[in-house]
Amino acid sequence: MKLDPAGALAPLGARPVADEVSRALADRLARDTQGEVLFDVASRGRYATDASIYQIMPAGVFVPRSDDDVAAAIDIARELGVPILPRGGGTSQCGQTTGAALVVDGSKYLRRVISVDVDRRSAVVEPGLVLDHLNAQLKPHGLWYPVDVSTSAQATLGGMAGNNSCGSRSIAYGNMVHNVLGASAWLSDGSLLDFGPVGALQGRAAQIADFVRGLAVAQRAQIAARWPKVMRRVAGYNLDIFDNQSERPYTGDGSVNLAHLLIGAEGTLALTRRLTLKLAELPRSKVLGVVNFPTFRAAMEAAQHIVKLGPTAVELVDRTMIELSLANPAFRPVIETALIGAPAAILLVEFSGDGATPLAPKLAALAELMGDLGLPGSVVRMPTEGPQKALWEVRKAGLNIMMSLKGDGKPVSFIEDCAVPLEHLADYTDALTEVFARHGTRGTWYAHASVGTLHVRPILDMRRDGAAKMRSIAEEAAALVRRYRGAYSGEHGDGLCRGEWIEWQFGPAINAAFRAIKRELDPIGLFNPGKIVDPPRMDDPGLFRFAPATAPKPYRTITLKPAYDWSAWNVTADPVTEVTSPPGSGGDVTGGLAKAVEMCNNNGHCRKFDAGTMCPSYRATRDEQHLTRGRANTLRLALSGQLGEQGFVGDAVREALALCVGCKGCKRDCPTGVDMAKMKLEFIAQDKAAHGHTLKDKVIAQLPDYAGRASRVAWLMNLRDRLPGAARLSERLLGFSARRRLPRWRGDTFWRSRGLVIASRDEALAAAPSGKAAVLFVDTFNGHFESENALAALRVLNAAGYRVHVVMDSTAPPCCGRTYLAAGMVDAAKAKLDALLDAYAPLAEAGAAIVGLEPSCLLTLRDEALVLGLGQRARIVADQAVLFEEFVAHEAKAGRFAAALKPLAGPLLVHGHCHQKAFGAVEPLLDVLRLIPGARPELIESSCCGMAGSFGYDADHYDVSMQMAELSLLPAVRAQPDATVVADGTSCRHQIADGTGRRAEHVATLLARQLA
Repeated sequence: MKLDPAGALAPLGARPVADEVSRALADRLARDTQGEVLFDVASRGRYATDASIYQIMPAGVFVPRSDDDVAAAIDIARELGVPILPRGGGTSQCGQTTGAALVVDGSKYLRRVISVDVDRRSAVVEPGLVLDHLNAQLKPHGLWYPVDVSTSAQATLGGMAGNNSCGSRSIAYGNMVHNVLGASAWLSDGSLLDFGPVGALQGRAAQIADFVRGLAVAQRAQIAARWPKVMRRVAGYNLDIFDNQSERPYTGDGSVNLAHLLIGAEGTLALTRRLTLKLAELPRSKVLGVVNFPTFRAAMEAAQHIVKLGPTAVELVDRTMIELSLANPAFRPVIETALIGAPAAILLVEFSGDGATPLAPKLAALAELMGDLGLPGSVVRMPTEGPQKALWEVRKAGLNIMMSLKGDGKPVSFIEDCAVPLEHLADYTDALTEVFARHGTRGTWYAHASVGTLHVRPILDMRRDGAAKMRSIAEEAAALVRRYRGAYSGEHGDGLCRGEWIEWQFGPAINAAFRAIKRELDPIGLFNPGKIVDPPRMDDPGLFRFAPATAPKPYRTITLKPAYDWSAWNVTADPVTEVTSPPGSGGDVTGGLAKAVEMCNNNGHCRKFDAGTMCPSYRATRDEQHLTRGRANTLRLALSGQLGEQGFVGDAVREALALCVGCKGCKRDCPTGVDMAKMKLEFIAQDKAAHGHTLKDKVIAQLPDYAGRASRVAWLMNLRDRLPGAARLSERLLGFSARRRLPRWRGDTFWRSRGLVIASRDEALAAAPSGKAAVLFVDTFNGHFESENALAALRVLNAAGYRVHVVMDSTAPPCCGRTYLAAGMVDAAKAKLDALLDAYAPLAEAGAAIVGLEPSCLLTLRDEALVLGLGQRARIVADQAVLFEEFVAHEAKAGRFAAALKPLAGPLLVHGHCHQKAFGAVEPLLDVLRLIPGARPELIESSCCGMAGSFGYDADHYDVSMQMAELSLLPAVRAQPDATVVADGTSCRHQIADGTGRRAEHVATLLARQLA
């Protein structure tokens, strides 16, 4: 690709970088920098998309380790004529971070806080720093960076600056541009400039300021006539820094800051090295009022009155988002606390202060106002932090929740942040709803009612007629924006979907001024070409991720017969009636697997590092490849034939899934429900069917079959960890890390225990109707390796008055088949599960609880067992299958758990198994521990422990396994050497022992020890 000195390029997607140029670029970067050079097709494919509807294959990906790497990359790319596309979290919704260029990802290494000046309330940061990580460092100083975007857990400051991000509280703090004090950035000629207050500029920066000032003066009449007068305007370049048009001036004193020219420029003018940010005092107190409305219009009409009360945020959640939140197990209990009946919409109204002034009167004033507006009793008051924070997390997940709709039709981003004055908001939303209806669809609404910016996405099928409807809806929406004197691009930027509307918004004269600014700063068109200046058509079919039949390369999936049942995803949905077709009717030639993979909308929620499990391998590596999003993109590319002939069972998929620990964190944490653990099981099944099983696969998978016999010669089996050199030999032969001790075999297994008080099958059936019967599912690990746990559980349940039945078959006890599933032996796993169902189904049907100890085993009955074609028996057992702690917690609440417990002194640490977290079983565990007098359980905020079944025993995975554990789990355990540590997963206990030398125990053993 030859760069044009005039700054104009052919439309993106039309002129990819030539192969020989790409090879030269990769060679130069590898030779002359210390960064990571990723030019394979899978890596490029993972960076070809963002959270938009577009996909453009980049020339390559570069992950710089230092400023020197960035500077070198600019020079190399300029010499070879390859454009550069800077990228942070890759969460852009308009295609800003897609392009046929060298993608420079600064999020892995360039993420330092350079300095914080508490007195001046400013901070200097690198562009790859994530907003939440900055605020975590500022919190001890009582400060924060208040541009609180909903993607704060993954959005980088550089990306936010490029986009001119806003956030829920912009009514109080303004946009990104209002909170940037300066920037250091490279121009395309390699020069490094400081952008700041115009009065202090010198040299080239001063020349740029003079040039832009001249354009503003020349276009003063056009700016006055055409420039939107709302704060939420992020289209084009900020030419009005010299002639303010915003209802909120860029600076408090009316001065001009040239750094503001780069804010919202989408990386098209310069590449950021540092940002100097304006900080704010962290609010010391907050209250939240949730207003419930009978109609959507009533909410829109009320917004203009509510803002007069001085809130820091007024956020909309519509009925669709409410219903989708209610359907999500992670969000349901939270959203229920905010509802009064079945509202058509709710507004989250927040007031904050310095702690000196009580805020309760603000909530009272809100309730009074709603009464005056004819809605008495419509406000749910939340004066405390916990419920507020939980509800804000649901609101912040709004986009992903909206995208969880099944079927090919999805809410599409292209008019989702038009901003109109509040007095017109109700009329605008009504008119736009009518537009959607005319085109046979509907919109989903949420977000910033306080500033007239509502995120609305019509549901369109981009594989079929979506593009045509997109164009028509955009044109009609534009007419409405003009009628109500609003801004077409109010928050999420221009990118590919709104770039062509810049000239419509501002007119040809101002658009020419934008082109002149681009040419002045980037005369060769090096930085992110095709954005803001000379953009392509928004509906160019060649740019879509799911390209329609009219595209040069239509999106199609390969034919594949899945090993698991994915039919729940293989559906169609009517965008107007919301009716979903029966499972299996969606026409997916992969049986629904592709549609399940395509649920990933690339919003990057899996990049977060805060509470929750997802995604442990990314937290350890910070690699896009080892991220739920990166894996989903890899699978999508493979299933659509974009990764070569090997397709789904190729090396690219294998490498992307290599560090997936099957934690199921994404099953719960991902708002669109991307279940990567199950997708990995599908891959393993397909891969092993194609390539066969190794000896190691068989040793692990068949453990339940030979465990009984092996335990009779425990001394022999344990020689691996006793004989010098034996561990190293096992590493060479089987791949088990010599640095890891294997589980210790024992002869005194549960199955050989004497004097057990066990009810017969008939006794359990007889006791089931009374609720005092339980079937103890003794798995391989607790039956053969840690028998004390099974014995303790039996003792506790007997002490509490339950008739406990155990299937006492030491040669072939009931098995969930988990080890077989992990090895891709699906038929063998089904045989194991079939036998388990024979034993447990009659008891479950009678009402007896199936009580398990090992989370991964028991929860297999509630998850994988239901998608293996095992029929109604599997559902019956699943409905009765509970973990020990779930059973005890439920029975205690029902008043049936009668065991007396002794007090427990000292600290009590709790680590939740990943599958416990995925199925909401951690809170029951804490509830059970609270039954112990004096116990104050403290949950360790940890992701996966890193052991994950056999994963941590693998020599290739040992280091990353320990990295996962060292992120939070092991440091937390070491910090309290006198604490009792509870961990219900056998792998978790082994990891804690290996990493700290401490013994963690199952909750059952702790309860048994505390029996009075």
